[in-house]
Amino acid sequence: MDGTVLLGSLVDDRHQTWRGHPERPARLHAVARALADPRLDEAVEPLVPAPATEEDLARVHDPRYLEAVAGLAEVGGGDLDGDTHVAPGSWATAVAAAGLGLAARDALRAGGAVAAFVAPRPPGHHATARRGMGFCLLNNVAVTAAALADEGERVLVVDWDVHHGNGTQDIFWDDPRVLYASTHQWPAYPGTGAVDETGGAAAAGTTVNVPLPVGATGDVALAAFDDVIAPAAEAFAPTWVLVSAGFDAHRDDPLADLAWSAGDYAHLARRVAALAPGPGRTIAFLEGGYDLDALARSVTATVAALAGVDLETEAPTNGGPGRSAVGRATAVQHRLRDEQELP
Repeated sequence: MDGTVLLGSLVDDRHQTWRGHPERPARLHAVARALADPRLDEAVEPLVPAPATEEDLARVHDPRYLEAVAGLAEVGGGDLDGDTHVAPGSWATAVAAAGLGLAARDALRAGGAVAAFVAPRPPGHHATARRGMGFCLLNNVAVTAAALADEGERVLVVDWDVHHGNGTQDIFWDDPRVLYASTHQWPAYPGTGAVDETGGAAAAGTTVNVPLPVGATGDVALAAFDDVIAPAAEAFAPTWVLVSAGFDAHRDDPLADLAWSAGDYAHLARRVAALAPGPGRTIAFLEGGYDLDALARSVTATVAALAGVDLETEAPTNGGPGRSAVGRATAVQHRLRDEQELP
Protein backbone atom coordinates (compact mmCIF):
# COMPACT_ATOMS: atom_id res chain seq x y z
CA MET A 1 0.00 0.00 0.00
CA ASP A 2 1.51 3.31 -1.13
CA GLY A 3 1.25 6.50 0.88
CA THR A 4 2.87 9.13 3.03
CA VAL A 5 5.03 8.27 6.03
CA LEU A 6 5.27 10.82 8.85
CA LEU A 7 8.79 11.45 10.11
CA GLY A 8 9.41 12.60 13.67
CA SER A 9 12.73 13.46 15.27
CA LEU A 10 14.06 15.65 18.05
CA VAL A 11 14.28 19.38 17.53
CA ASP A 12 16.75 19.86 20.40
CA ASP A 13 18.94 16.85 21.28
CA ARG A 14 20.90 17.62 24.46
CA HIS A 15 21.49 14.03 25.57
CA GLN A 16 25.28 13.96 25.60
CA THR A 17 27.08 10.69 26.28
CA TRP A 18 30.77 10.34 27.00
CA ARG A 19 33.41 10.34 24.26
CA GLY A 20 33.50 7.04 22.40
CA HIS A 21 30.02 5.97 23.54
CA PRO A 22 28.23 4.11 20.71
CA GLU A 23 24.87 5.79 21.45
CA ARG A 24 25.81 9.28 20.33
CA PRO A 25 24.17 12.32 18.70
CA ALA A 26 25.75 11.37 15.35
CA ARG A 27 23.18 8.59 15.11
CA LEU A 28 20.36 11.07 14.61
CA HIS A 29 22.48 12.98 12.10
CA ALA A 30 22.85 9.75 10.11
CA VAL A 31 19.10 9.17 10.27
CA ALA A 32 18.44 12.72 9.08
CA ARG A 33 20.77 12.20 6.11
CA ALA A 34 19.02 8.95 5.28
CA LEU A 35 15.59 10.53 5.34
CA ALA A 36 16.75 13.41 3.12
CA ASP A 37 17.18 10.91 0.28
CA PRO A 38 15.59 12.62 -2.74
CA ARG A 39 13.94 9.35 -3.73
CA LEU A 40 11.73 9.74 -0.65
CA ASP A 41 10.72 13.35 -1.34
CA GLU A 42 7.14 12.57 -2.36
CA ALA A 43 6.67 9.86 0.26
CA VAL A 44 7.50 11.56 3.55
CA GLU A 45 6.14 14.42 5.60
CA PRO A 46 7.51 15.98 8.80
CA LEU A 47 5.73 15.37 12.09
CA VAL A 48 5.27 18.19 14.60
CA PRO A 49 6.68 16.86 17.91
CA ALA A 50 5.35 17.43 21.42
CA PRO A 51 6.85 16.28 24.75
CA ALA A 52 5.26 13.53 26.81
CA THR A 53 3.35 14.62 29.90
CA GLU A 54 3.84 13.42 33.45
CA GLU A 55 0.67 11.36 33.06
CA ASP A 56 1.99 9.76 29.86
CA LEU A 57 5.22 8.69 31.57
CA ALA A 58 3.53 7.49 34.76
CA ARG A 59 1.54 4.90 32.82
CA VAL A 60 4.74 2.87 32.43
CA HIS A 61 7.33 4.25 34.87
CA ASP A 62 7.38 4.44 38.66
CA PRO A 63 7.11 8.13 39.66
CA ARG A 64 10.04 7.65 42.03
CA TYR A 65 12.23 6.58 39.12
CA LEU A 66 11.12 9.56 37.05
CA GLU A 67 11.92 11.92 39.90
CA ALA A 68 15.34 10.31 40.38
CA VAL A 69 16.38 10.69 36.74
CA ALA A 70 15.06 14.24 36.50
CA GLY A 71 16.87 15.10 39.73
CA LEU A 72 20.14 13.56 38.54
CA ALA A 73 20.02 15.68 35.37
CA GLU A 74 19.24 18.77 37.43
CA VAL A 75 22.35 18.39 39.58
CA GLY A 76 24.66 17.90 36.60
CA GLY A 77 24.14 14.29 35.59
CA GLY A 78 25.79 10.96 36.29
CA ASP A 79 25.76 7.30 35.33
CA LEU A 80 22.88 4.89 35.97
CA ASP A 81 25.18 1.99 35.10
CA GLY A 82 28.28 1.32 33.03
CA ASP A 83 26.38 1.92 29.78
CA THR A 84 23.71 4.46 30.62
CA HIS A 85 24.52 8.14 31.17
CA VAL A 86 22.42 11.08 32.29
CA ALA A 87 23.71 14.50 31.19
CA PRO A 88 22.29 17.86 32.31
CA GLY A 89 20.13 18.00 29.19
CA SER A 90 19.16 14.32 29.13
CA TRP A 91 15.88 14.59 31.00
CA ALA A 92 14.35 17.25 28.74
CA THR A 93 15.56 15.35 25.69
CA ALA A 94 14.17 12.03 26.94
CA VAL A 95 10.76 13.57 27.70
CA ALA A 96 10.67 15.08 24.22
CA ALA A 97 11.70 11.75 22.72
CA ALA A 98 8.97 9.88 24.61
CA GLY A 99 6.39 12.25 23.14
CA LEU A 100 7.25 11.50 19.51
CA GLY A 101 5.17 8.33 19.36
CA LEU A 102 2.19 10.07 20.95
CA ALA A 103 2.42 12.87 18.40
CA ALA A 104 2.57 10.26 15.65
CA ARG A 105 -0.55 8.56 17.05
CA ASP A 106 -2.47 11.85 16.96
CA ALA A 107 -1.28 12.75 13.46
CA LEU A 108 -2.09 9.32 12.05
CA ARG A 109 -5.58 9.48 13.53
CA ALA A 110 -6.06 12.80 11.75
CA GLY A 111 -5.58 10.91 8.46
CA GLY A 112 -3.48 11.36 5.36
CA ALA A 113 -0.55 9.06 6.19
CA VAL A 114 -0.11 5.29 6.14
CA ALA A 115 2.54 5.04 8.87
CA ALA A 116 5.05 6.99 10.94
CA PHE A 117 8.75 6.59 11.67
CA VAL A 118 10.04 8.39 14.76
CA ALA A 119 13.65 8.72 15.83
CA PRO A 120 13.80 9.20 19.61
CA ARG A 121 17.06 9.49 21.44
CA PRO A 122 17.99 7.98 23.83
CA PRO A 123 16.45 4.68 22.74
CA GLY A 124 13.98 3.04 25.07
CA HIS A 125 13.24 -0.67 24.97
CA HIS A 126 15.64 -1.67 27.79
CA ALA A 127 14.12 0.80 30.28
CA THR A 128 11.90 -0.97 32.80
CA ALA A 129 9.30 0.65 35.01
CA ARG A 130 11.90 1.35 37.70
CA ARG A 131 15.29 1.24 36.01
CA GLY A 132 17.15 2.80 33.10
CA MET A 133 19.71 0.56 31.44
CA GLY A 134 21.25 -0.39 28.11
CA PHE A 135 21.54 3.26 26.95
CA CYS A 136 17.79 3.76 27.69
CA LEU A 137 16.15 6.21 30.13
CA LEU A 138 12.45 6.17 29.20
CA ASN A 139 10.68 3.41 27.31
CA ASN A 140 9.45 5.32 24.27
CA VAL A 141 7.50 2.54 22.58
CA ALA A 142 5.90 1.50 25.88
CA VAL A 143 4.70 5.06 26.57
CA THR A 144 2.77 5.05 23.29
CA ALA A 145 1.58 1.45 23.67
CA ALA A 146 0.22 2.10 27.17
CA ALA A 147 -1.58 5.25 26.05
CA LEU A 148 -3.22 3.36 23.20
CA ALA A 149 -4.16 0.47 25.47
CA ASP A 150 -5.78 2.86 27.94
CA GLU A 151 -7.85 4.19 25.04
CA GLY A 152 -9.22 0.70 24.37
CA GLU A 153 -6.83 -0.30 21.59
CA ARG A 154 -5.17 -3.71 21.19
CA VAL A 155 -1.48 -3.08 20.60
CA LEU A 156 1.12 -5.29 18.93
CA VAL A 157 4.74 -4.33 19.65
CA VAL A 158 7.22 -6.00 17.28
CA ASP A 159 10.84 -5.65 18.39
CA TRP A 160 13.44 -6.49 15.74
CA ASP A 161 16.37 -4.88 17.56
CA VAL A 162 19.30 -7.30 17.90
CA HIS A 163 19.04 -7.04 21.70
CA HIS A 164 15.97 -8.25 23.54
CA GLY A 165 13.66 -5.48 24.76
CA ASN A 166 13.59 -6.59 28.38
CA GLY A 167 12.01 -3.33 29.53
CA THR A 168 9.06 -3.54 27.16
CA GLN A 169 8.53 -7.20 28.00
CA ASP A 170 8.64 -6.46 31.72
CA ILE A 171 6.21 -3.54 31.52
CA PHE A 172 3.57 -5.53 29.62
CA TRP A 173 4.28 -8.99 31.07
CA ASP A 174 0.86 -9.20 32.75
CA ASP A 175 -1.07 -6.92 30.39
CA PRO A 176 -3.36 -8.79 27.97
CA ARG A 177 -3.98 -5.61 25.96
CA VAL A 178 -0.44 -5.65 24.52
CA LEU A 179 1.24 -8.42 22.53
CA TYR A 180 5.04 -8.13 22.66
CA ALA A 181 6.97 -10.09 20.00
CA SER A 182 10.76 -10.05 19.64
CA THR A 183 13.49 -11.47 17.44
CA HIS A 184 16.97 -11.04 18.94
CA GLN A 185 20.43 -12.54 19.14
CA TRP A 186 20.86 -15.24 21.77
CA PRO A 187 22.86 -15.26 23.93
CA ALA A 188 23.45 -11.52 24.15
CA TYR A 189 22.75 -8.50 26.34
CA PRO A 190 20.60 -8.24 28.46
CA GLY A 191 20.20 -12.00 28.88
CA THR A 192 16.40 -12.08 28.70
CA GLY A 193 14.10 -13.25 25.91
CA ALA A 194 14.21 -17.03 26.16
CA VAL A 195 11.72 -18.85 23.99
CA ASP A 196 9.73 -20.00 27.03
CA GLU A 197 9.15 -16.45 28.31
CA THR A 198 5.54 -16.15 27.16
CA GLY A 199 3.78 -13.75 29.55
CA GLY A 200 2.47 -13.61 33.09
CA ALA A 201 -0.53 -15.34 34.64
CA ALA A 202 -2.91 -12.57 33.57
CA ALA A 203 -1.55 -12.43 30.00
CA ALA A 204 -0.37 -15.90 29.05
CA GLY A 205 0.80 -16.05 25.46
CA THR A 206 1.07 -12.29 24.96
CA THR A 207 4.86 -12.39 24.99
CA VAL A 208 6.52 -14.05 21.98
CA ASN A 209 10.29 -14.51 21.83
CA VAL A 210 12.33 -15.89 18.94
CA PRO A 211 15.98 -15.98 20.06
CA LEU A 212 18.36 -16.37 17.11
CA PRO A 213 21.95 -17.66 17.01
CA VAL A 214 25.06 -15.74 15.97
CA GLY A 215 25.19 -15.39 12.18
CA ALA A 216 21.44 -15.65 11.55
CA THR A 217 20.51 -14.04 8.23
CA GLY A 218 17.46 -12.21 7.00
CA ASP A 219 15.70 -15.26 5.64
CA VAL A 220 15.65 -16.67 9.18
CA ALA A 221 14.16 -13.43 10.50
CA LEU A 222 11.43 -13.60 7.85
CA ALA A 223 10.71 -17.19 8.81
CA ALA A 224 10.39 -16.08 12.44
CA PHE A 225 7.80 -13.49 11.42
CA ASP A 226 5.88 -15.77 9.08
CA ASP A 227 5.88 -18.90 11.24
CA VAL A 228 5.77 -17.48 14.77
CA ILE A 229 4.91 -13.80 15.05
CA ALA A 230 2.28 -13.43 12.32
CA PRO A 231 0.07 -16.30 13.58
CA ALA A 232 0.25 -14.93 17.14
CA ALA A 233 -0.62 -11.46 15.86
CA GLU A 234 -3.53 -12.70 13.79
CA ALA A 235 -4.98 -14.48 16.82
CA PHE A 236 -4.48 -11.35 18.93
CA ALA A 237 -6.07 -9.05 16.29
CA PRO A 238 -4.21 -5.78 17.00
CA THR A 239 -5.72 -2.42 16.20
CA TRP A 240 -2.27 -0.75 16.25
CA VAL A 241 1.22 -2.01 15.39
CA LEU A 242 4.29 -0.44 16.97
CA VAL A 243 7.84 -1.42 16.01
CA SER A 244 10.96 -1.23 18.13
CA ALA A 245 13.07 -0.73 15.03
CA GLY A 246 16.65 -1.35 16.02
CA PHE A 247 19.10 -1.70 13.16
CA ASP A 248 21.95 -3.36 15.05
CA ALA A 249 21.20 -6.78 13.57
CA HIS A 250 22.87 -5.41 10.43
CA ARG A 251 26.00 -7.37 9.55
CA ASP A 252 28.16 -4.24 9.86
CA ASP A 253 27.05 -3.31 13.37
CA PRO A 254 29.88 -3.38 15.94
CA LEU A 255 27.77 -4.39 18.97
CA ALA A 256 26.27 -7.69 17.81
CA ASP A 257 26.72 -10.66 15.49
CA LEU A 258 23.66 -11.19 13.31
CA ALA A 259 24.04 -10.86 9.54
CA TRP A 260 21.09 -8.88 8.20
CA SER A 261 21.19 -6.23 5.45
CA ALA A 262 19.20 -3.10 4.66
CA GLY A 263 17.24 -5.18 2.17
CA ASP A 264 16.14 -7.50 4.97
CA TYR A 265 14.77 -4.55 6.94
CA ALA A 266 12.68 -3.52 3.92
CA HIS A 267 11.10 -6.98 3.82
CA LEU A 268 10.54 -6.97 7.58
CA ALA A 269 8.91 -3.54 7.48
CA ARG A 270 6.43 -4.69 4.83
CA ARG A 271 5.64 -7.85 6.81
CA VAL A 272 5.09 -5.98 10.06
CA ALA A 273 2.97 -3.20 8.54
CA ALA A 274 0.73 -5.86 6.99
CA LEU A 275 -0.20 -6.99 10.52
CA ALA A 276 -2.00 -3.67 11.13
CA PRO A 277 -5.75 -3.60 10.43
CA GLY A 278 -5.32 -0.86 7.85
CA PRO A 279 -3.36 2.29 6.92
CA GLY A 280 -2.47 4.82 9.57
CA ARG A 281 -2.01 2.31 12.37
CA THR A 282 1.75 1.61 12.28
CA ILE A 283 4.50 3.53 14.09
CA ALA A 284 8.18 2.53 13.99
CA PHE A 285 10.51 3.75 16.75
CA LEU A 286 14.27 3.95 16.33
CA GLU A 287 16.09 1.78 18.86
CA GLY A 288 19.66 0.53 18.23
CA GLY A 289 22.00 0.71 15.24
CA TYR A 290 25.56 1.90 15.79
CA ASP A 291 27.38 1.70 12.46
CA LEU A 292 26.32 5.04 11.01
CA ASP A 293 26.39 4.04 7.34
CA ALA A 294 24.52 0.78 7.98
CA LEU A 295 22.02 2.68 10.12
CA ALA A 296 21.38 5.20 7.36
CA ARG A 297 20.91 2.55 4.67
CA SER A 298 18.60 0.51 6.88
CA VAL A 299 16.44 3.49 7.86
CA THR A 300 16.08 4.52 4.21
CA ALA A 301 15.03 0.99 3.26
CA THR A 302 12.55 0.76 6.13
CA VAL A 303 10.84 4.10 5.51
CA ALA A 304 10.66 3.42 1.78
CA ALA A 305 9.03 0.06 2.45
CA LEU A 306 6.48 1.62 4.81
CA ALA A 307 5.65 4.19 2.12
CA GLY A 308 5.40 1.58 -0.62
CA VAL A 309 8.38 3.03 -2.50
CA ASP A 310 10.51 0.47 -4.31
CA LEU A 311 14.13 1.44 -3.75
CA GLU A 312 17.20 -0.47 -4.85
CA THR A 313 19.10 -1.33 -1.67
CA GLU A 314 21.40 -4.01 -0.30
CA ALA A 315 20.42 -7.51 -1.33
CA PRO A 316 18.54 -9.55 1.26
CA THR A 317 20.63 -12.16 3.06
CA ASN A 318 20.15 -15.90 3.38
CA GLY A 319 21.82 -19.16 4.29
CA GLY A 320 22.69 -18.46 7.91
CA PRO A 321 21.84 -20.59 10.94
CA GLY A 322 18.67 -20.34 13.01
CA ARG A 323 15.95 -22.42 11.38
CA SER A 324 15.93 -24.76 14.37
CA ALA A 325 15.46 -21.77 16.70
CA VAL A 326 12.42 -20.73 14.67
CA GLY A 327 11.16 -24.31 14.90
CA ARG A 328 11.45 -24.27 18.69
CA ALA A 329 9.56 -20.98 18.92
CA THR A 330 6.88 -22.36 16.60
CA ALA A 331 6.48 -25.40 18.84
CA VAL A 332 6.06 -23.18 21.90
CA GLN A 333 3.34 -21.20 20.15
CA HIS A 334 1.52 -24.37 19.08
CA ARG A 335 1.59 -25.64 22.66
CA LEU A 336 0.21 -22.34 23.96
CA ARG A 337 -2.61 -22.36 21.41
CA ASP A 338 -3.48 -25.92 22.34
CA GLU A 339 -3.54 -25.05 26.06
CA GLN A 340 -5.71 -22.00 25.47
CA GLU A 341 -7.82 -23.67 22.76
CA LEU A 342 -6.98 -20.91 20.32
CA PRO A 343 -7.37 -21.41 16.56
